[in-house]
Amino acid sequence: MSIWDQLQMQNKITQILDVQSYAPDHPFGRPFMTPYQIAIKFKENFPTEFNTIGKPVGGKGVGQHNSVAQYIANELSKRIGSGEIRNIEGRFLKRDYLDIIRYKYDGQEIESSSSQAYDLSIFRRTD
Repeated sequence: MSIWDQLQMQNKITQILDVQSYAPDHPFGRPFMTPYQIAIKFKENFPTEFNTIGKPVGGKGVGQHNSVAQYIANELSKRIGSGEIRNIEGRFLKRDYLDIIRYKYDGQEIESSSSQAYDLSIFRRTD
């Protein structure tokens, strides 16, 4: 059994993505979240499971190319593409003209590691 299945990651990420827009009746629907935002919320809501994965949240300077943010983005992309996950959609945020994407939580700052090398994946619930 994969760690994804063992930790019931789809269920946990679906809970994390259960957010509403600041304007609930807006036609754009639910907001998207980046893999970093999802990983940070996962660490906050599910610390035991986060520690089981044994990787950092991610970001520039962690000294590791494999992070929880990357793991979540890769697994969601793969499982959405295969049709296994049907209630979450993914898109890309174009990196042109962006300089720094920084996340703050628990007294820490995380800077997105890929700068402008790749478009940033974003995800949201569709149900």
